[in-house]
Amino acid sequence: MEEENPTLHVALIVGVTGMVGVALAEALKKPTALGGPWKIYGVARRALPVWFPPSFLDEFIMLDTLNEENTSKMLSPISSVITHLFWVAISVNQSEEINISRNSSMLSNVLYALTSSPNSQLRHVTLQTGTKQYMGPILDIAFSNHLVPHDAPFREDYPRLPFPNFYYALEDILASYPKPITYSIHRSSLIIGASSRSYFNMLLSLSVYALICKHGNYPFRYAGNKYSWEHFWDMSDARVLAEQQIWASVTDKAKNQAFNCTNGDVFTWKMLWKVLCDVFDVEFVPFDEQEEFDFADFLKDKGEVWDEIVKTNGLYNTKIEEITCFNEIQFILKNLNIQHVCSMYKSREFGFHGYADTLASIAPWVERLRQMKILP
Repeated sequence: MEEENPTLHVALIVGVTGMVGVALAEALKKPTALGGPWKIYGVARRALPVWFPPSFLDEFIMLDTLNEENTSKMLSPISSVITHLFWVAISVNQSEEINISRNSSMLSNVLYALTSSPNSQLRHVTLQTGTKQYMGPILDIAFSNHLVPHDAPFREDYPRLPFPNFYYALEDILASYPKPITYSIHRSSLIIGASSRSYFNMLLSLSVYALICKHGNYPFRYAGNKYSWEHFWDMSDARVLAEQQIWASVTDKAKNQAFNCTNGDVFTWKMLWKVLCDVFDVEFVPFDEQEEFDFADFLKDKGEVWDEIVKTNGLYNTKIEEITCFNEIQFILKNLNIQHVCSMYKSREFGFHGYADTLASIAPWVERLRQMKILP
């Protein structure tokens, strides 16, 4: 792989306590990291949680990037050293128009703080987005019933859909910056990783569900429909996303390009459900489309059960509503009657060959969450 050889790369990870932020910090600190050695600054809205290894960062900055004045105050002083911005932050709102406004403001505020000084060293920005690029604003009820997603497998050269999408807005912001600043876009599928600070955390949500079922002796029933149970999906391991972003940030031919980033394999939810049953020692319940099951409704009053599990096992103190996305999982698995699969051909063609075995990675990620005392 073609690689630059500067004296020192300095990364700023915005969203460092999320699944991919943690994986990025860990990967950049490895002696074998492309472009290394790296110095790493991390930004998050809240203080570092106790499970975050302090050795992953050289400096942490607590900052709400929606605040333009504070963002400039906190980041302008380091604009003379930051060479690479890794954007893995997200603001999730009910309306896509609000998503566009808030996420655009966050990115614009940070970019302005890092580039307004004549001594700015910023060279490259990696932007993490996702498959909503190909499906539209699926969680905005104003549009969700009218969307016609692209055909799978999703390809990077598909045209934009005629609906508002904050991913499009963020891409346009990056493309508006003149050279020598370059960028790369990284479109993830469902992300699997370890954090209590990620909004869309499918694995942690389903883990909490499995533990509640085990605790109360409830059947561990599937949250979706027959189509999603039987058809192909893909996932993005946070470590693969981190590898691809680091690769693109120091590889000339990857500059100003968009890449899908998945594990490179596919699974069915039936297969994954069996893995979850094995990991959490709950009985596998075959899907029965004759039985109506409202997954989100079942879990809406289980906060006290989770509180008891946390207290009994001496876990990191979390509230069920802060670490799960039950409504979103149910909507996706019951309403997306498509094969949710991305093409990884472009990524391979450009020289990135990272991959992961999705089903085999479930147990190690759960074990990581256990080590972090997020799960028992």
